Amino acid sequence: MHKSLPRQIMNRILHIIAQFSPGAHSLRPFLHKLRGVKIYGTVFIGDQVYLENEYPEMVEIHDEAVITLRTTILAHNYGKGKIIISKKAYIGTGAIITATPGQTLIIGEGSVIAANSVVTKDIEPYTLVGGSPAKPIARITVPLIFSSGTSTISSYLAFKNGLVPISKK
Repeated sequence: MHKSLPRQIMNRILHIIAQFSPGAHSLRPFLHKLRGVKIYGTVFIGDQVYLENEYPEMVEIHDEAVITLRTTILAHNYGKGKIIISKKAYIGTGAIITATPGQTLIIGEGSVIAANSVVTKDIEPYTLVGGSPAKPIARITVPLIFSSGTSTISSYLAFKNGLVPISKK
């Protein structure tokens, strides 16, 4: 789908504003919705997140997903793909997620991507992945969720204590 030049300019302006604005649960998701990103429910989008500039409509973010500081999400690389970030997924600081042309890359429900990981393939639900390229590290039995009314420390400790390592063969 070809966008008009004014629309392309407006998308980029909104993107820049979103990267540096406050409101990880409110203003940033709202600005990305205006750009065309499909956001369902309440999500967290951290500072300086680069969220697909050319085809923002090819990114879906579902309820309770967390995208932390300086994450890069690209749904195009020599052609457009699609990226779906499922419910309760957590993307760590500095992660890079990129889809290849024609690919729908799915970050599974409740999954966690470790900081500075590079993701180019689907992540199974309730799986902790890390590295470059990202590989499964552990199964998640307690999702990593940060919501109002929940202690961040107790939530993290419950998540950490509920990890079941994946044996390497």
